[in-house]
Amino acid sequence: MISETVVDLSRLQFAATAFYHFLFVPLTLGLSFLLAIMETVYVMTGKEIYRDMVKFWGKLFGINFALGVTTGITMEFQFGTNWAYYSHYVGDIFGAPLAIEGLMAFFLESTFIGLFFFGWDKLSRRQHLLVTYLTAIGSNLSAVWILIANGWMQNPVGSEFSYVTMRMEMTSFRDLVFNPAAQAKFVHTVSAGYVTGAIFVLGISSWYLLKGRHIEFAKRSFRIAAAFGFASALSVIVLGDESGYAVTEHQQTKLAAMEGMWKTEEAPASFTLFAIPDDARRANSAEIKIPYALGLIATRSTDKVVPGIDRLEARAAERIRQGMEAVQLLELMRAGKAGEDQKIRFEQVKDDLGYGLLLKKYTKDVSQATPDMIAQAARDSIPPVAPLFWTFRLMVLLGFSFAALLALSFWYSAKNTFQEKRWLLRWAVCFIPLPWIASEMGWFVAEFGRQPWTIYGVLPTQLSTSALFAGSLYGSLAGFLFFYTGLLAVEMYLMFKYARLGPASLGTGRYEGEASFQPAH
Repeated sequence: MISETVVDLSRLQFAATAFYHFLFVPLTLGLSFLLAIMETVYVMTGKEIYRDMVKFWGKLFGINFALGVTTGITMEFQFGTNWAYYSHYVGDIFGAPLAIEGLMAFFLESTFIGLFFFGWDKLSRRQHLLVTYLTAIGSNLSAVWILIANGWMQNPVGSEFSYVTMRMEMTSFRDLVFNPAAQAKFVHTVSAGYVTGAIFVLGISSWYLLKGRHIEFAKRSFRIAAAFGFASALSVIVLGDESGYAVTEHQQTKLAAMEGMWKTEEAPASFTLFAIPDDARRANSAEIKIPYALGLIATRSTDKVVPGIDRLEARAAERIRQGMEAVQLLELMRAGKAGEDQKIRFEQVKDDLGYGLLLKKYTKDVSQATPDMIAQAARDSIPPVAPLFWTFRLMVLLGFSFAALLALSFWYSAKNTFQEKRWLLRWAVCFIPLPWIASEMGWFVAEFGRQPWTIYGVLPTQLSTSALFAGSLYGSLAGFLFFYTGLLAVEMYLMFKYARLGPASLGTGRYEGEASFQPAH
C-alpha cells in the first residue's frame, strides 16, 4: 500500500505545477481575442495606431505564451511519472482529448503564432488578420480539449470499467465531448480568461493615462478592453451559474462543502452568505443566510431538495457497503472463480466499485472492513469544508468586483469621460493582479472539491499514484518550485520592462520621448 506521505507529496507537486501553469493560461486566452479585435479595427480603418496596438500587446502575449507552453508540457509528464496507476486506469479515455489537443490545437496555435510575429511584411492585411484569428482559435481549442479531459474526471461519462483490462474504457466519444460538466467548465474558464486579458490591458492603459503618456494609444486600448471585458464579465457570472448547476447535478458533495451545508434543509434551501465553518464540530457559527436562494440557484426550482453533508455521508456509506461486494466479486472474477450469477451481480454493483476502494486506505482486505472503517470512509467522501467555503466566496466576490469595474469603464468609455476619472484609472491599475487570484481560486475549488477522487466516484486519489519514494518526491518538488519560480520571475521582469517602455518599444519613432515611465503619485 502506498504511504499517505507519497500521495500527499504527489498531490502537492501536481498542484504546484498546475497552479504555476495556470498563471499563464488566462492571459493567453484573453489577449488572443483582444489582439484579433484590435487587428480587425486596423484592417477596417487602416490607422497605424491599431497596428501598433496589435504589435505591442502581441509582444506581451508572446512572452506569456512561451512560458505557458514550458510549464504546461512539464505538467503533463507527471501523469506518467507521479500518477502511473491513474494513467493506466484512465488512459483509454484521458489520452484521446490530450492527443487531440496536442495535434490539433497546440500545433495550430504554435504555427500561427510564428506567422503572427514574423508575417507582418510578408502577408497582406487580411491574411495577417486571419492568422491572428487562427491563433486565438488555437488557444481556445487547447482549452476545449484540456477541459474535456478534466470534465470527464469530474463527471466520468461515456465510459465503463472492464474487469479484463482493469481500467476504464471508452464507450462513447460523443458523450465524452459533450459532457455537461466539461462544457460548463470550458465556457466559464475561457470567459474568466477574457476578463483577465481585458483587465490587464485596461490596467496598463490606465497607468499610461495617469502618467499622461501614450494618450491616444492608451485611450483606444482602454475602450476596446472595457467593451470586451464588460461582455466577458457578464458571461462569467451567467456561465458561473451554469457551472454551479452542473456541480449540483454531478458533484453534490462538492456543492455541500462549498455551501457549508452540514444538515439537509427542506426545499428550497437557504444560501449561507457568511459563516465560520468548523470541520471538527461539523457545524457553522455566526451564520448569515438568504432564505430560499440556494434552492433556486442550485436546482432552479422550489421543490427539489439540495442534500446536505449528513444525507450524502449516509448515501456514501450505503454505496461503500455495495462497493465492498463489488471488490470481492472482482477478485473472484480475476481469479477465474466466479460463476455466471456472480458476474451478473458484479454488473449490478460495479458502479459502486470506487466507493469500495475507499476502504483500501484503512485495510488491504476490503472484506474485513469494520463499521468504523466504513463510517470513516464515508466521511472521507466529503472534501474539507472550510477551505472550499471561503475560497468559493472570495472568488465570487472578486468576480462581481470585476463586473463593477468593467461596467463603469464601459459606461464612461461610451461617454468619452473615462480619462477624467482618475479614481477609476487607479482602480483599474490596482485590479491588474486580481483576475489571476480569482482564476487560481476557481481551479482550487474545482480540483480540491473533487477529493477524495481523481475520477469522481470511480478512482480514489489514494490508489492513483506511482510507487515512489518520499525522498525523490521532496527533491523533484523542490526542483520544480525553484525552476518555476525562476520562470515566473523572468515573466514578471519582461512584462514590467515592456509595459514601462510602452509602444515606444516598437521602434517606430511615433512614440519617442514617451518611453520613460514613472509610478503615479
